[in-house]
Amino acid sequence: MAVKIRLARRGRKKAAQFDIVVADARAPRDGRFIEKLGTYDPNTNPASINFDGDKAFDWIMKGAQPTDTVRAMLSYRGVLYRKHLQLGVIKGAISQETADQRYNEWMEQKNAKIEDKRTSLGTAQAEKRQAQLAAETKVREARAEAIRQRQAAAAAAAAPAVEAEASAATEAAAETTEEAGA
Repeated sequence: MAVKIRLARRGRKKAAQFDIVVADARAPRDGRFIEKLGTYDPNTNPASINFDGDKAFDWIMKGAQPTDTVRAMLSYRGVLYRKHLQLGVIKGAISQETADQRYNEWMEQKNAKIEDKRTSLGTAQAEKRQAQLAAETKVREARAEAIRQRQAAAAAAAAPAVEAEASAATEAAAETTEEAGA
């Protein structure tokens, strides 16, 4: 029986999420599986990869073959490097302590890289948001100034008409007082 470590799709249309599972190669993609190792969500940035590395390592050492996508994830998380070091221990090339030390150093560096990427993405997103807010403020101020200018022009155009009406009204009032006095 050929055993594969692969992805099983779940989630709604255009919002896929995946389970990382160990399954018989003949089983359908979303069908029966032997064990669920974790989850993978490609919709986040960076993609969320959560799985039990020890279980994945055990299955790899037993001969389970990962698919290309899962192989990339296992490599990204250090499971394949751990397998490489363990094969060196089995062959007697290095000791178990040396292998563990190398793996721990690699994991620290990898976790630092991942955290740096998260923080850089967060700061880039914050800077982008600030730039958008500044652009929106500039546009809003330009619109407000245009509205003020239109209102001032309308008020200036209305002022001579109001003055003409006022003078006409005072003339009419003067005429009515003259007629009333006469």
